[in-house]
Amino acid sequence: MSSEVSGAGARETMHERVYRELRSRLIGGRVVPGRAVTLRGLAAELGVSPMPVREAVNRLVAERALVMTPSRRISVPEMTPERFDELITARERLEPEAARRALPHLTRADVGRLGKIDAELEEHLRTGNVEGYVAANHAFHFSIYRGSPSEILVPLIESLWLQFGPFMRIVYGRVGTTWLVDYHEQAMAAILARDDAALADAIRADILDGMRHIGNSVFDSRLSPGRPAASGM
Repeated sequence: MSSEVSGAGARETMHERVYRELRSRLIGGRVVPGRAVTLRGLAAELGVSPMPVREAVNRLVAERALVMTPSRRISVPEMTPERFDELITARERLEPEAARRALPHLTRADVGRLGKIDAELEEHLRTGNVEGYVAANHAFHFSIYRGSPSEILVPLIESLWLQFGPFMRIVYGRVGTTWLVDYHEQAMAAILARDDAALADAIRADILDGMRHIGNSVFDSRLSPGRPAASGM
């Protein structure tokens, strides 16, 4: 990142840039859960002073994407079966609703863009490019959600993805991506049909697909009782 410019306005700009960079790393799974770093070490890596890093990290701690120890070391929180299940439950409830609310604002041009993103995603699946898959999957979902006029739902969903990203990258690296089922075509068809229920169902299925598999493979335990069996993020 470029060197800081003096002044409060410049510090605010640098803080936002650092925050966006750290968010991108978290969502893309480029930060390993449990691996601790220091503020100074992270600042040196980003090429900035510790101040904007501290401000950005504090925001991400508040969003539960990072944790900070009393010794000021920073890490991604370890995923537990209970936390995993809560995050899935929150995503399952919020994301279909955000998609439903976005539907009236989505156009054929949006569907065209979604189709291009999904084609990239399929290529990443074919070649085993985990980082590319994670980025394309995020782009697909948020290209829909950000069509929603809600000022509440999208930030909440972004917070959930921040918490999920590092863990899911490890999962895909460990068990691969060949078991994933792509529900994006159903979502695009629902948008063209202006069918909000079908769109919500496609998003819900896309979220739940693979979660039972992940629960069994990674935690060696089942998800909470009552959750319907599903066969990704």
